[in-house]
Amino acid sequence: MRYRTLGGTGIEVSAHCLGTMMFGAVGNPDHEDSVRIIHAALDQGINFVDTADMYSRGESEEIVGKALKGRRDDVVLATKVHFPMGEGRNRGGNSRRWIVQEVENSLRRLDTDWIDLYQIHRPDYSTDIEETLWVLTDLVSQGKIRAFGSSTFPAEDIVNAYHVAERRGYGKFRTEQPPYSLISRGIERSLLPTTHRLGMGVLTWSPLASGFLSGRVRKDQPVDLTTGRAALTPFRFDPTIPGNAAKFDAVEQLIEVAEGIGCTLPELALAFVTTHPAVTSVISGPRTMEQLDGLLKGADLTLDDATLDRIDEIVPPGTDLYHPDGAWQPPSLTTPTLRRRPPADR
Repeated sequence: MRYRTLGGTGIEVSAHCLGTMMFGAVGNPDHEDSVRIIHAALDQGINFVDTADMYSRGESEEIVGKALKGRRDDVVLATKVHFPMGEGRNRGGNSRRWIVQEVENSLRRLDTDWIDLYQIHRPDYSTDIEETLWVLTDLVSQGKIRAFGSSTFPAEDIVNAYHVAERRGYGKFRTEQPPYSLISRGIERSLLPTTHRLGMGVLTWSPLASGFLSGRVRKDQPVDLTTGRAALTPFRFDPTIPGNAAKFDAVEQLIEVAEGIGCTLPELALAFVTTHPAVTSVISGPRTMEQLDGLLKGADLTLDDATLDRIDEIVPPGTDLYHPDGAWQPPSLTTPTLRRRPPADR
């Protein structure tokens, strides 16, 4: 297992990070089995574990807390805050009020006294970024968190947060957690160059493109749309949708690349992500022990320039063949009134 320094934190983390979104009700509800998977990952050299308060409404954090009993000092533990936790107002977002409350809940569920990396799960334009940085800086001073970062923030928001922190004397986002894969390379345009310039660590998610790069989704072969990721977002895998044709074609070509260098498509996918100089660690979220073994089998795989050149021919740098599931869309795209003048002014 390779290890890298996480941005400017001085913390060394494994190049592969264990994601725990699939532990709990939405994935593997068996707590004992999930704990065994976490222990197996740690035994194979992973020292970086990422979770979030909203994964199975806190259940994932509880499972991680059980797994880390007696091993906490050896693990760099990351979690996230932002999404609503329960019904009612003020139970989500990036306000000081909510973060102060929810960090205590995460500490309790994780059964720990501190969180190594506390991440803001998504932007919140109803909250001034100054308020968010203020409370995160206070939490560092209180010893409840060691560092903080962002997740799925656009480059311009990261730059704005950096300048606000500089101007006000607050702590800075030390990391960013974006989606990145062989067929979703959009962050290569501005996000990764930005984080690299600012000295931030980057831990990427969805390296298998929500299952599209698992090797089980093939062109001209039936796709089971009733289980796994396909059941959650069937339109991503439905071959009858014209927009999916480019993804299926790319997968077939990428499988040929993988076979040419003697590895599987998932191994190629993970090795590709960790090759980028701005990427610190790649998050993999297995649901079973078999999936974990498959993901870690190629942990030491490196790609030569000829292989990377061929990948660039199939999916050009900076190109997104699909919008990653769960990725953030700015209000400027999702809210029509922000893109259209009032009828009287047209």
